[in-house]
Amino acid sequence: MARPQPPPWVHAAVLLCLLGLGGAIEIPMDLSQPPTITKQSVKDHIVDPRDNILIECEAKGNPAPSFHWTRNSRFFNVAKDPRVSMRRRSGTLVIDFRSGGRPEEYEGEYQCFARNKFGTALSNRIRLQVSKSPLWPKENLDPVVVQEGAPLTLQCNPPPGLPSPVIFWMSSSMEPITQDKRVSQGHNGDLYFSNVMVQDMQTDYSCNARFHFTHTIQQKNPFTLKVLTNHPYNDSSLRNHPDMYSARGVSERTPSFMYPQGTASSQMVLRGMDLLLECIASGVPTPDIAWYKKGGDLPSDKAKFENFNKALRITSVSEEDSGEYFCLASNKMGSIRHTISVRVKAAPYWLDEPKNLILAPGEDGRLVCRANGNPKPTVQWMVNGEPLQSAPPNPNREVAGDTIIFRDTQISSRAVYQCNTSNEHGYLLANAFVSVLDVPPRMMSPRNQLIRVILYNRTRLDCPFFGSPIPTLRWFKNGQGSNLDGGNYHVYENGSLEIKMIRKEDQGIYTCVATNILGKAENQVRLEVKDPTRIFRMPEDQVVKRGTTVQLECRVKHDPSLKLTVSWLKDDQPLYIGNRMKKEDDSLTIFGVAERDQGSYTCVASTELDQDLAKAYLTVLGRPDRPRDLELTDLAERSVRLTWIPGDDNNSPITDYVVQFEEDQFQPGVWHDHSKFPGSVNSAVLQLSPYVNYQFRVIAVNEVGSSHPSLPSERYRTSGAPPESNPSDVKGEGTRKNNMEITWTPMNATSAFGPNLRYIVKWRRRETRETWNNATVWGSRFVVGQTPVYVPYEIRVQAENDFGKGPEPDTVIGYSGEDYPRAAPTDVKIRVLNSTAISLQWNRVYSDTVQGQLREYRAYYWRESSLLKSLWVSQKRQQAGFPGDRLRGVVSRLFPYSNYKLEMVVVNGRGDGPRSETKEFTTPEGVPSAPRRFRVRQPNLQTINLEWDHPEHPNGILTGYSLRYLPFNGTKLGKQMVENFSPNQTKFTVQRADPVSRYRFTLSARTQVGSGEAVTEESPAAPNEAYTNNQPDIVTQGWFIGLMCAIALLVLILLIVCFIKRSRGGKYPVREKKDVPLGPEDPKEEDGSFDYSDEDNKPLQASQTSLDGTIKQQESDDSLVDYGEGGEGQFNEDGSFIGQYTVKKDKEETEGNESSEATSPVNAIYSLA
Repeated sequence: MARPQPPPWVHAAVLLCLLGLGGAIEIPMDLSQPPTITKQSVKDHIVDPRDNILIECEAKGNPAPSFHWTRNSRFFNVAKDPRVSMRRRSGTLVIDFRSGGRPEEYEGEYQCFARNKFGTALSNRIRLQVSKSPLWPKENLDPVVVQEGAPLTLQCNPPPGLPSPVIFWMSSSMEPITQDKRVSQGHNGDLYFSNVMVQDMQTDYSCNARFHFTHTIQQKNPFTLKVLTNHPYNDSSLRNHPDMYSARGVSERTPSFMYPQGTASSQMVLRGMDLLLECIASGVPTPDIAWYKKGGDLPSDKAKFENFNKALRITSVSEEDSGEYFCLASNKMGSIRHTISVRVKAAPYWLDEPKNLILAPGEDGRLVCRANGNPKPTVQWMVNGEPLQSAPPNPNREVAGDTIIFRDTQISSRAVYQCNTSNEHGYLLANAFVSVLDVPPRMMSPRNQLIRVILYNRTRLDCPFFGSPIPTLRWFKNGQGSNLDGGNYHVYENGSLEIKMIRKEDQGIYTCVATNILGKAENQVRLEVKDPTRIFRMPEDQVVKRGTTVQLECRVKHDPSLKLTVSWLKDDQPLYIGNRMKKEDDSLTIFGVAERDQGSYTCVASTELDQDLAKAYLTVLGRPDRPRDLELTDLAERSVRLTWIPGDDNNSPITDYVVQFEEDQFQPGVWHDHSKFPGSVNSAVLQLSPYVNYQFRVIAVNEVGSSHPSLPSERYRTSGAPPESNPSDVKGEGTRKNNMEITWTPMNATSAFGPNLRYIVKWRRRETRETWNNATVWGSRFVVGQTPVYVPYEIRVQAENDFGKGPEPDTVIGYSGEDYPRAAPTDVKIRVLNSTAISLQWNRVYSDTVQGQLREYRAYYWRESSLLKSLWVSQKRQQAGFPGDRLRGVVSRLFPYSNYKLEMVVVNGRGDGPRSETKEFTTPEGVPSAPRRFRVRQPNLQTINLEWDHPEHPNGILTGYSLRYLPFNGTKLGKQMVENFSPNQTKFTVQRADPVSRYRFTLSARTQVGSGEAVTEESPAAPNEAYTNNQPDIVTQGWFIGLMCAIALLVLILLIVCFIKRSRGGKYPVREKKDVPLGPEDPKEEDGSFDYSDEDNKPLQASQTSLDGTIKQQESDDSLVDYGEGGEGQFNEDGSFIGQYTVKKDKEETEGNESSEATSPVNAIYSLA
């Protein structure tokens, strides 16, 4: 997490702004003034010959200036050349070649003159040149023959162009030439080989020149290299030799310089330009280059190394960069150095550029023109474009070298002066006019501006003004106090007030007053101080795995009167919020993080006045990139060295490398793991098997996962040999009663050791010790037929290929096929252990009747019936196995109180033998299963109803049910109670002791043996709700009927009163109120009590009016509509709904006067309520 510092340009902008505050004051354009050049072309103006020529010259003045040009110091008559025109209200020249002509005819030095009646301003001397891209001369180049290890320079010699072309080297097929510290291009465009290798002749070399204006590339005829060598290039053992040069017979040499020549040279550079020093050396091995400065260090802020350290660039040189530099070229054979003496010269540069001079009549002033350079520049003054010496004499003017002094100036002194300072490296030309005016002060900016600034910042309040003589300016705050200047305030020459650090108390109205002898002018600026925008919870650096979700926080505090905008940057560029991202006011969430999401994230919280930034770095742990550039070396009969270049670990260190191989004979295209190596190595010796055509690949592994496999290596085939092992997992088993199938696991490609892998299968009966039978098999199985039933065989399987046989195999015992057993167990005896288990005992069968391997004795049994006559049972057969040669066993999980039948068989690998005699047995009575569907209901707060069904498995004759129950309230338990019921009872009602406690019930069934499995339930958890839902209807209660009768009688009386009042007034009171105009003194008119608009015609809603005039939702379904009152109004004489008017009126009367008379039945009821 970090709060980034403002970029350097921010400070630079502030500095330039503050420097500009003291600049010259501009004359308003509505006042008379000499010309000023505002725009012009560069001094060295190079143009494209395919386009029209444009030479810019624009100026301002009052009156507007006129323009004319000189070419090569002679008047250039624009009107005489039909191709040349001048833009309207401008001095810009346009030379049009659409109708023909050669641009080269217009090359030369041009100068623009802008003139009005107050003087003449001059542009720079503009040198016009037409871009040139000449063709490369045709030449036939012989092949370049060079000895391996020797240095070589391929010269480019590009045709001279304007501007100079960009040089680069490619092959004739437009493939770029790979450059490194051994092979590189010099600044002059030549291609240097520190030493030539055999691989350098695999391509040709062509120098290319790209011309900027024409956007064309010209290619020189290619060089062809022929390298003389003592060893062929394809000798892999030498190519990978650690000391490649000596292994290839190349003699090692000490370094020598190819460029520059000799041990010393000199170089001149102009101040402000870049200094480029270059040293290219030959030698074997390739030398390294280092740079030094004699008597000091290299300027670290301006120096950078290029072209594999062969070039040193120092940007924007100054006089202190002059001195002696030397480059050191070294290899293991020695070192040499070359010294370069650097001299820094300078074209003229300004120390004090002349500025426009605005004077009142009788004032004094001066123009200063100071410049420096190396050599020292000379200064020449001109007035209105003419040398000052030839101008008419002016007694008020005095020239003193680089300064012109004016005394007691008058209107006639108005003119434009030019200062030209030059030396052999260039010139500077500046215009400065002298204007003599009598002008009272005036303000140049809009009045009453609003300036909003951020607390604690530096700011300035602008107050541009003009007057002649130059007015004095003073600032005041809130219309009172003394002049603001000094301390936290500073007033600049142009009228701006700088406040060095804004505080809350600086808010207010500021007045600037400009005064001279002719009068005064003032303006006001209102300053508002705002709180700064600050990120108080910044995003933090995070390390996450690929595919996870990450959230970057950014919580901001800002001035509430300013609009806040929060945006995000990634790697200092605007972040595109895609589908995987979610931007909220205070965070950024990235779903399914990918490798491309790694980088720096900057939260930018900004208002229209300021901004704050906070940066965090997101590191994404990803699977490593695949290894690359696999290479096989140290090739041997049974081993090879595999070397690879690791891929990027993607921020998670590589822990392992897995080497896999593929062979193209047995399983082509299938990759197998060969070996595993630590992540710190990138080269390993692999042990190989004979006669395998290997191909390898490498997989990198880190904590996140495995990389994609590398590209395969080249293939390597080992020589063949006889097998060194035999197949494994040899077995002999019968699939039928008269055969034996011999199987084995076939050998893989790495154990075959040779072509035509086959297997010699041998077998014989174990008891007879007969001679071996044999067969040669190409697969992985062999079937021996016509065998006796289940006899042992000795088996051997031996591997063989075209190079010979494998070692003598081990002997394995197998058996021929089995047949079904011929006999059943005899003398089966059953003893009942309990209600669910029995014990079995039997006599074993003779071994020759098994006819195979005895797997188990097996009992088949089934439930014939239950001793309960009415109970249906399933007669599905079940079985119990007793593995091995056993004579007894136990059968469990039987049903009590049931009749069973049982048979026994012998089981071998083929299946079951014949069944024994069927035996019958009966299980005694047991305990029952749990009662079914135990239900607890609570109809009211006094009783709880229990119901249940009989057990699914009675397991005997039921003798009854036992119920245990106790009350509980939270953790507090009451006394347990027990109830016993007859076997036919399935309901019971419990009288509650209190309405608060809940009850826990445990129910079980009984036989003579005892109680069975119990079931537990609890009473409902919401007794109040249960009580409410199960209460009798309130309408049927006597007390409620009596209450309703009383209310009905009262309503009837009130209705009679209403009719009496209507008969007296002739109309319903509401209509009276509507027909009679109401005066403002009527309080009911003021609150709108009798204003019945369209709302009054809406149906009466289910709401009631309280005494405080609010509307409350009905809390009961009981209403007058339910009891015949307030339904469809039937009491109308004039078509109006009495119920509706009455409700509206009553509501309003209640709001207006709580003691007003109840004039409706509805109101009467509400009053009673």
